[in-house]
Amino acid sequence: MPDSAVRDHLHREVLQSDDSYGLLPEFVSQVHDALEAGDEDTVRELVAPLHYADIADLIETLSPEDRDRFVRATKAAFNAEILPELDDAVRAEIIEELGFEDFAACLREVESDDAVYLAGQLEDEEERAAVLAKLPPELRSVIEQALALPEYSAGRLMQRELVAVPSYWTVGETIDYLRSGARLPDEFYQIFIVDPRHRPVGYVRLSSLLRSRRPVRLNQIMDLKAAEIPITMDQEEVAFIFRQQNLLSAPVVDASGRLVGRITVDDVVDVIDEEAEDDMFRLAGLSEGDLFSDVVDTVKSRITWLLVNLGTAVLASLVIGVFESTLQAVVALAVLMPIVASMGGNAGTQTLTIAVRALATKELTAANAGRIVSKELVIGLINGVVFAVLTGAVSWVWFGDGMIGVVIGAAMVINMIAAALAGIAIPLVLDRLKVDPAVSSGVFLTTVTDVVGFFAFLGLAAVFIL
Repeated sequence: MPDSAVRDHLHREVLQSDDSYGLLPEFVSQVHDALEAGDEDTVRELVAPLHYADIADLIETLSPEDRDRFVRATKAAFNAEILPELDDAVRAEIIEELGFEDFAACLREVESDDAVYLAGQLEDEEERAAVLAKLPPELRSVIEQALALPEYSAGRLMQRELVAVPSYWTVGETIDYLRSGARLPDEFYQIFIVDPRHRPVGYVRLSSLLRSRRPVRLNQIMDLKAAEIPITMDQEEVAFIFRQQNLLSAPVVDASGRLVGRITVDDVVDVIDEEAEDDMFRLAGLSEGDLFSDVVDTVKSRITWLLVNLGTAVLASLVIGVFESTLQAVVALAVLMPIVASMGGNAGTQTLTIAVRALATKELTAANAGRIVSKELVIGLINGVVFAVLTGAVSWVWFGDGMIGVVIGAAMVINMIAAALAGIAIPLVLDRLKVDPAVSSGVFLTTVTDVVGFFAFLGLAAVFIL
């Protein structure tokens, strides 16, 4: 069996378990045992067939002690492409173990966009300067220019490696240029056509180039220029353009319109995943690195919103305190009260999740906000009536009092409508105020559904039962 076939076979054995995909626990145990025994040759042999992304998963699975041993065992042939795939907290550990010299060597091996990203992860200015000093002047200049741009901008995301040629070239001249040993990206799908000022005027797909005869000029087969990405554009806007226009790559231009780089779809996929994950964590008041951060850092990242939650819980308790005499008179109200708030909270969270994601993908805008709000109010009303009937009937049978069933049913309708309105309105208001709706919408929603639910239920009970 050829060496490549052997590696592919080993790769499948390491990763596959029935129809799943991922590192097998048995394999991770083998690596751990080899590291504990100090058998570095076995470690290198075990991980040799793995893709760099799978090695990153393996490193994250290992304990901090095993990670250090792993880096020492594989340092001589450490694949630099592993670093961008790691969680931030784990990557910091690996970089510390590698040292400045080897980390600088990794920056020289990866593509320019990854080099910028990795250098940007060094928060300490002295450490960053020490690493950059070990790089070739050209790469150092590229990284320094990129790091001067906003953190989540297209300039941080783009690759400097691209192919750009003038429109008057022929197909033959272009192919000869590509074969001439010119500095080309490892992978590219399009050739950008530029004018004398190096501004993009169009592009030629490689498939079109290979299908055309040598004498044909590029301006005869090129597509008109696609969406240009300003170098300072936010990466979330970049992802929206790629998704909207089904792009494989797009030119990045500076303030004067000159072509300075390109963004490719593989990087945009990472952005989409990162933004969606970030929104999900923020809705829960968490940070991305919680899984791998130490206890103190994790507590610090979570405690802020827990304190805010405590404040909103106290507000809800104050509402309950207003109706203390009502609760003392009818004990059944204390039993049923959490149902109203819980149902409102769940219904509001459904609407909130859809609204936050729709704002991120620009499906919810000022143009259609009125229609969406009306729709959610109708949905809240229908759900409220359905669950009012169910909870009212159960309460009637449970406590033998029809009025309790009527009160909880009416409170359910009121809170479901309030939850629907809050779930759509809170993200819209925060977005209008230029505040990320994913950060604090959940806290405000919980406050609304708890306060409205308790006030409606206990207030109606005070009027109609006592």
